[in-house]
Amino acid sequence: MKKYRVNVQGMTCSGCEQHVSVALDNIGAKNVEVDFRKGEALFELPNDVEVGTAKQAIVEAKYQPGEVEEIHPLVKVNLGNEGDYDYIIIGSGGAAFSSAIEAVGYGAKVAMIERGTVGGTCVNIGCVPSKTLLRAGEINHLAKNNPFIGLHTSASDVDLALLVKQKNELVSQLRNEKYVNLIDAYGFELIKGEAKFVNEITVEVNGKQITAKRFLIATGASPSVPTIPGLTEVDYLTSTSLLELKKVPKRLAVIGSGYIGLELGQLFHNLGAEVTLIQRSERLLKEYDPEISEAITKALTEQGINLVTGATYESIEQDGDIKKVHVEINGKKRIIEAEQLLVATGRKPNTESLNLQAAGVTVGSLGEIVIDEYSKTTNSRIYAAGDVTLGPQFVYVAAYQGGIAARNAIGGLNRKINLKVVPGVTFTTPSIATVGLTEQQAKEKGFKIKTSVLSLDAIPRALVNRETTGVFKLVADAKTLKVLGVHIVAENAGEVIYAATLAVKFGLTVEDLRETLAPYLTMAEGLKLAAITFDKDVSKLSCCAV
Repeated sequence: MKKYRVNVQGMTCSGCEQHVSVALDNIGAKNVEVDFRKGEALFELPNDVEVGTAKQAIVEAKYQPGEVEEIHPLVKVNLGNEGDYDYIIIGSGGAAFSSAIEAVGYGAKVAMIERGTVGGTCVNIGCVPSKTLLRAGEINHLAKNNPFIGLHTSASDVDLALLVKQKNELVSQLRNEKYVNLIDAYGFELIKGEAKFVNEITVEVNGKQITAKRFLIATGASPSVPTIPGLTEVDYLTSTSLLELKKVPKRLAVIGSGYIGLELGQLFHNLGAEVTLIQRSERLLKEYDPEISEAITKALTEQGINLVTGATYESIEQDGDIKKVHVEINGKKRIIEAEQLLVATGRKPNTESLNLQAAGVTVGSLGEIVIDEYSKTTNSRIYAAGDVTLGPQFVYVAAYQGGIAARNAIGGLNRKINLKVVPGVTFTTPSIATVGLTEQQAKEKGFKIKTSVLSLDAIPRALVNRETTGVFKLVADAKTLKVLGVHIVAENAGEVIYAATLAVKFGLTVEDLRETLAPYLTMAEGLKLAAITFDKDVSKLSCCAV
């Protein structure tokens, strides 16, 4: 018997699954699994039945078969025999812990190697510390700039040292609860030290060589620093060191305005600093739809953040405590001065010290580990997951990949990584959330599309909040009206995007959104209103009218 996976177009419901399943059963296929949401069928065929016969059966059932893949089962690890460990994980972040917990469930003897602080980027220097400080900054900003007449609020100077102390206490608590304490709870071993491959089954840590049947590399990424003349001679900050400042600077300049630069720049603006964001491209978030870029640009400008776009960096120098960034914009020279300088120009994978060539593991042009759709590297014994692969830089993606890696590496399964529908959130105020295809991406994939763009001033929740700078945008297939992408700039956009993610993942249509009841005076109602906007002017509807 041979096992196959075939893409099937045209399925829209569980009844379609049954039709395809019966068609395959009739030609002798075994262990048939059909999923209309994924648009695929899994089945086994006797060696004397050609896969073309299966494709023809699907055609006769009135569906369209696409690419066919023969699935070769991975070799399941023979646990508990030779070697020191069944599974060694290098790194201790979200991908590492997810993978360790999954592998222990198979009965594997697991070791985790960590050269620094247990917990990885998210809990220690990323999501948790930045988001708790962002909330503090938002409260401080609202205290000084609330939009309601009759409310008299104010804020004094920020004691950043106390805020950072409180932030560090939260980080310590969550690190222990969500990482350190789980080591004993699940029964795997933590080895402190730096791992370096000796060969494809051996790493050296603290001068000792240890072996394993399978490995996972989950070493994450760290701030990337661009090559700008003079930068290395300046006392600049990264996203890590900025979060340890004990005093709010009078002026902060930020090189780069991706999600890290936007979040941390706005944080310090809200804490009282004069902030200037500097970037090379002509518009913020150029990979997003223009309406999203325009909305967040308007919001930040209204708040008083200085935006410098289209800049060419010439040099950086330090004069006493003042950093000077020399740029050229449209042929004109300009110097931007600040007490503190944040470099937020992306992240680089942590692979330099691993000696990967000794293990036969290939890296890409940026040092990222190259993996296949099963999370496997060019060495079949070694897997990789999370930011070290330079996939989507989200802890939930890393954890998902880590779980897949363990199922394949230890369980011998053939689970593919599926990152077709990944929501992303930038925690500015208003926040930015996106899932699925942008308008441009949809066109590049050959879709004929329809779009709906709804300003936040048409959404009742925004009106009562008195915060109406923002936008909802839906991208849909013009033929089927399936929702291909949703892009939002609004308060609580990160909460709304989960519903949008379900819509994109499960092929809901614009009509599905229209016909689904949405609670009034929630930001999530914006999804329904944006769907109605495809063919109606919502400004001419009564409250809750459809």
